[in-house]
Amino acid sequence: ICCDSEYVARNKSQDSGIAEMEELPVPHNIKISNITCDSFKISWEMDSKSKDRITHYFIDLNKKENKNSNKFKHKDVPTKLVAKAVPLPMTVRGHWFLSPRTEYTVAVQTASKQVDGDYVVSEWSEIIEFCTADYSKVHLTQLLEKAEVISGRMLKFSVFYRNQHKEYFDYVREHHGNAMQPSVKDNSGSHGSPISGKLEGIFFSCSTEFNTGKPPQDSPYGRYRFEIAAEKLFNPNTNLYFGDFYCMYTAYHYVILVIAPVGSPGDEFCKQRLPQLNSKDNKFLTCTEEDGVLVYHHAQDVILEVIYTDPVDLSLGTVAEITGHQLMSLSTANAKKDPSCKTCNISVGR
Repeated sequence: ICCDSEYVARNKSQDSGIAEMEELPVPHNIKISNITCDSFKISWEMDSKSKDRITHYFIDLNKKENKNSNKFKHKDVPTKLVAKAVPLPMTVRGHWFLSPRTEYTVAVQTASKQVDGDYVVSEWSEIIEFCTADYSKVHLTQLLEKAEVISGRMLKFSVFYRNQHKEYFDYVREHHGNAMQPSVKDNSGSHGSPISGKLEGIFFSCSTEFNTGKPPQDSPYGRYRFEIAAEKLFNPNTNLYFGDFYCMYTAYHYVILVIAPVGSPGDEFCKQRLPQLNSKDNKFLTCTEEDGVLVYHHAQDVILEVIYTDPVDLSLGTVAEITGHQLMSLSTANAKKDPSCKTCNISVGR
């Protein structure tokens, strides 16, 4: 809350030293504002009666219970923040209990500290619900810097590819006029990622096998592969953005990048929310010109997941069956990020 605050968790039996008196005003009309992924401002109205006796505020902040939560959880153990009475609105900040994109409930008491150390308190206010925000560009830049540390050397590549089942490509031909359509990104990766459940795009890979320089023959996503020349998707008419960095309790890490045609809706979405990368000079994916030809490189030591934000016509590439295996264990669909990994987590939330 602020530097002179304490963290207190008490149950009702321990609250016997707190006396309830009607004189202290009960907070009402609570307002939550300036919500970020790890902080918010809170204010409320109070009757002026006995206002000058208030020395502290008690704020009861809890993650909102969902239907799948533990029904046997002890309901009488609130998480209380005790703060000295400061002018409102008051900033509540601290990654030790606030996570991004998470629903919380909050209630407030006013309190007066007595000479013996006990508190006289008001009744609790009504309970207000709110949801913390996604990672900001500042937080994503911290993730970006962590990803750069382990990205490794750059390898040359020439195609982007997308694996799916045969039925997917049949459906695209039949119902979408031969063009693969963007779809909303799932909730895999960092919990605070601003692209999860919001950005529309088409997933591509560009990883190559070290010994052949070509795409691997195995895939977790289906036995049929669409391949397209890199310059058809990534060129001077597109912008490149950093989207996420995560792992799934594994030694290897994933970096999500977004390629968006300049001025497209996807480009506008990313410009507001994601750090933009220099397409010619970054640690993950580059497009440079050599002797009048576009040359492409990708990072060797992270698995790149590239999201292209516009439809892609199948006629721009080829579809063929792969000769390798379908490795389902490598799928990242709705995969949860390992919150304990020191390599890919930042100090805020999850």
